[in-house]
Amino acid sequence: MSLIKIRNITRDFPLGNEIVKVLKGIDLDIERGEYVALMGPSGSGKSTLMNLLGCLDTATSGSYELNGKDVSNMIDDELAEIRNKEIGFVFQTFNLLPRTTALENVALPMIYAGASKSERTERAKQVLTDVGLADRMDHKPNQLSGGQRQRVAVGRALVNHPSIILADEPTGNLDSKTSEEIMKLFGDIHKAGNTVILVTHEEEIAENAHRIIRLRDGMVESDTKKEMVNS
Repeated sequence: MSLIKIRNITRDFPLGNEIVKVLKGIDLDIERGEYVALMGPSGSGKSTLMNLLGCLDTATSGSYELNGKDVSNMIDDELAEIRNKEIGFVFQTFNLLPRTTALENVALPMIYAGASKSERTERAKQVLTDVGLADRMDHKPNQLSGGQRQRVAVGRALVNHPSIILADEPTGNLDSKTSEEIMKLFGDIHKAGNTVILVTHEEEIAENAHRIIRLRDGMVESDTKKEMVNS
């Protein structure tokens, strides 16, 4: 069973008296454990598709099954629960709470999941250690470099053991050396068994993925899998 199964998804947006068709009937299957890059020029529909995959938005028509659940017709509360349980988000702008420590930022999704304080602290410490920030747990975002902030954001995305890590231009605000470090971290996360979906407009970032899906004008233009060489 595919982790993600999308059939004939469309998304229209009203603009004045007109309807703008942003996604025009997309079919997509993503298997558990894949590492996928979603690419396309501005206006191709990649951000809209990412919002649908992340249950931040719902389609105009078509069906979307995530981990065996049909999320196409869920109400907002149900979608919020799916987002918290199934999806770990990493954004270009980090989206950290400025007045709370790295540890508290990472533990936040577990509050919504109903975990106890001791569970939250233990799991957040483990995750921060995994992303290489064991010595920065008590630091607030303004005491961290851009790369360290993104590591905190990655830790927060991992903390609830999600089915998917969904990363939107995760290196967009980082210099090239730090970008390489963050992409290595995503590679490690994928090797640990996580499904990673990356939205990017940069070819060198997309090259880290094992499958590249290119959108153009609201449709899938190409879907290429790399031949993986066993190391």
